[in-house]
Amino acid sequence: MKTMQGPAIFLAQFAGDAAPFDSLAGIAAWAAGLGYRGIQIPSWDRRLFDLEKAAASDAYCDEVKGICAEHGVAITELSSHLQGQLVAVHPAYDAGFDGFAAAEVRGNPAARQAWAVEQMRLAAKASRRLGLASHVSFSGALAWPYIYPWPPRPAGLIETAFDELARRWRPILDGFDEVGVDVCYELHPGEDLHDGVTFEMFLDRLDGHPRCCINYDPSHFLLQQMDYLGFIDVYHERIKAFHVKDAEFEPSPRQGVYSGFQSWLNRAGRFRSLGDGQVDFGAIFSKLAAHDYGSWAVLEWECCIKNAEDGAREGAEFIAAHIIKVTESAFDDFAAGAVDQAANRRMLGLG
Repeated sequence: MKTMQGPAIFLAQFAGDAAPFDSLAGIAAWAAGLGYRGIQIPSWDRRLFDLEKAAASDAYCDEVKGICAEHGVAITELSSHLQGQLVAVHPAYDAGFDGFAAAEVRGNPAARQAWAVEQMRLAAKASRRLGLASHVSFSGALAWPYIYPWPPRPAGLIETAFDELARRWRPILDGFDEVGVDVCYELHPGEDLHDGVTFEMFLDRLDGHPRCCINYDPSHFLLQQMDYLGFIDVYHERIKAFHVKDAEFEPSPRQGVYSGFQSWLNRAGRFRSLGDGQVDFGAIFSKLAAHDYGSWAVLEWECCIKNAEDGAREGAEFIAAHIIKVTESAFDDFAAGAVDQAANRRMLGLG
C-alpha cells in the first residue's frame, strides 16, 4: 500500500489582487506557512501562472518549480476547470460561461470552443514539462439542461449528447496520453459527467480510454445523496486525484435537493469547511488507503459561513490528521511461522 501525499491546497479560491495572493511566490509561502506541502495551480490565473509559456518552455517550468521548492511546496496538479467547461457548452449557458474565456473569443461559441481545446492541449504539454502525473478539469455539458425528464426527453437525445462529448474529448485525451498524464474529471452538477453512471456512459464511448480518470470530490456526491464511500470501491482504479471538500444536506418540509433557487446560505445542500459538514472523511481516507491511492489530498475550500483563511488554516491540520501512514507489516506477523508445506497438509487432514 501507499501513503497518501498531503496536505495540499487548490489555489483558485484564494488567488487575488492583494499580497500574498497575487503572485506564485507569495501564495506558495502563505500555503507553506499554514502547513501545506503541495499546491494545485489554476492554469487560467495569470497572476500565478502562464500556461502558454509553461507549455513551450522548460526554463519557465524550472522557474515555477524552483519558486515552489524555495517555499517548501510541490505542484500537485494543474487545473483547467474553466477551460474544460468550455469544451462543451449548451447554448442556454453561452452568456453564463462566456466570461471563462479569453476576451478575444467571447460572444463567439465556435471560437471559444476552439480556444478551450487549445488550452487543454497546452495543459497537457505544461503538465509534462512540470513532471506531473495528473491534471484536473471539468467535462463541460451539452445534456445538462435536460437533467430532469420533463417534458419527456426525445429518444436518442442523451445518447447524441454523450456521443458528441466523447468526440470532442477523445483527441484531447489522446494528447494527454502522448505525454503520460491522466485527465481527472471532477464529477460535478452542471457537467454532463456528474456521477458514476454518466462517467461510465462517457468512458464507454471512449473505449475505456486509459487517461480518462476521476478527481474524487465527496461533497458533490453527498449533495446528490449518493453513496460516496461505495463509489471508491467501484471506481478506485480511475481515481487519480482527490479534492477534500466538506458539505451538508439538511432537507426540510420546504426544500430538498433542488433547494428552491436559494442562495448558498439558505440551501438544503451547501458546502462547508472541513470538519463542519457531514462527510465521513475518516472512512474516505481509510478506503483510499486500502485501495492504494498514493497521490495528493488537496483541500478545495468552499464554505458559505466560515472565513476563507480560517478554513485554509484548519484544512491543513484536518488533512494532516486524516492521512494514514500505511503499515509495512501485518499486525499478526509476530504469530506467523515459516512456510511448512508438510505441516499445512497435516492441518488439512491430507496426510
